This record gives sequence, structure tokens and C-alpha cells, in this order.
Amino acid sequence: MSTLTVTTIQTNLHWEEKSANLRMLEEKIAAIEERTELVVLPEMFSTGFSMKPSELAEDMEGETMAWMKRVSRENGIVLTGSFIATENAGYYNRLVWMLPNGQYGYYDKRHLFGYAGEDKHYQAGNKRLIASVNGWKINLQVCYDLRFPVWARNRVLDPDQSRSGQPASATSPEYDLLVYVANWPERRSHAWKTLLCARAIENQCYVIGVNRVGSDGNNIYHSGNSLVIDPLGQVLYHMADQEDVSTITLQKEKLEEVREKFPFWKDADSFTIH
Repeated sequence: MSTLTVTTIQTNLHWEEKSANLRMLEEKIAAIEERTELVVLPEMFSTGFSMKPSELAEDMEGETMAWMKRVSRENGIVLTGSFIATENAGYYNRLVWMLPNGQYGYYDKRHLFGYAGEDKHYQAGNKRLIASVNGWKINLQVCYDLRFPVWARNRVLDPDQSRSGQPASATSPEYDLLVYVANWPERRSHAWKTLLCARAIENQCYVIGVNRVGSDGNNIYHSGNSLVIDPLGQVLYHMADQEDVSTITLQKEKLEEVREKFPFWKDADSFTIH
């Protein structure tokens, strides 16, 4: 059975300083000693969770995308995280899934955090991104999306439904791993940890949540609490209140055993998201 080796980067961020953040993250990635296939960065990794897109946004040919392409290629990794993007005069909290060959996919954050005014500065996305690597299907989401379980729900595809254009088995769920990148404040860390475990249990999948640490430009403290959780909701990795780069190998065999022994996913309700 296939494995997937993932490195999570929990780090403080330089407030609204792109070059400093990109330089810092590149150093951390270059220092990874283990062989890894996927590196996950926090939400808005090049700026912090800023509400100044008119000053900080870049198009898809800008500095941050060029950096992602180069770092992914030079290190032979898939690289993912979100940054402030602009397209057609709109601004997006955009997660990019960058492959070493320069090809990429992207996901625009669906649920904008109105409590902090994100909905006043950014436009919401309306399409999920389920990427694939090494035989794994990965659902990619951003921070506040975590509070909305319908958007993350692991559906069972009919034989003629497949996002890749290939026939999909009606006897397997849509994805194997759910990833959240975040700037989630410490004051609501209990919800963060609880909901990540819930998403793993209800979707019978691995879940990875990568959060930042430290205080941002609004003096809001982030405790990290990045997590890797197995399909039974058991925590495989957890780190709070300090920077950490951690590499872990996920086992597809473990996932298949859980789904076979506890086939709860077969009894799920069918639904359509509009």
C-alpha cells in the first residue's frame, strides 16, 4: 500500500513583509533532512492574515508564485499554502498546490472570516480543490472553512463521477487526506483542535492542520497547535506555542483498514452543494 510523507511548517510570520517571510520559509524547507513529498505552509504565509490586499496582493505571475515554483522544483516537493492573490480586479485568499514541474492548482477560500472583516476585503471561492499525489487524494481548505463540515464532507462518488475524468469507484470515498492551512488565534484553539479531530472521524480520513505561532500585527497571539490526526481521530502529531518543522509518513494501509472495518462512510447521506 502507498505512503505519503508530509512536512508541516509551524512558524511565526513577519507581518506584511513578503521577502522576509519567503526567505525564512526557504531556509526552513532547505533544512529538512528527511525525504519528504509534500510541504504544508500556513495561511497567508508570505504576509500574515492581513486585510490590506490592495497593497499586498499579487497576480499569478508575481513574486510569491515564482518563489513557490522555484522552491518546489529545487527541492523536488509538492508545496502548498495560501497567499493574497488578485485576479480580474478581485482579491482572494488563495491556496496554491504547486508541483515540482511548475504545474499547479488553486483553491480560493470559501468561508471568509467576517468576524475579522475578511469578507469586506476578499471574494469567496465556490469550488473545492481535491489534488492527488502518489495515489492519495487530498482535499485542500483554509482556516475558517474548518467550521463548516458540509463543505469538507467526504462524498462517495458514483461510477461516472470523477474530477480527474477517470472512472471513480462507488466503493471508496472522494478523498483520503483533508488539509487545513490557518492563522487561527490561540483564544479559540479549543475549537481548532476539537474540529480537526471531528473532521477526521466523520470523514474517515487523515487530517492535517497547519497553523502559525506568535503575535501578528494586530497583537493577536497564535499558539500553533498544528496537528496530524488519523482516520480514527487519534492524534499522531501535535505542537503548541513554538516553531516546529515536522515530517511524518501517513499509511494508506491504515486508512483502508479503518474504512473496511468500520464502513460508516457507506451509510452517508447524499447531497449537493450550491
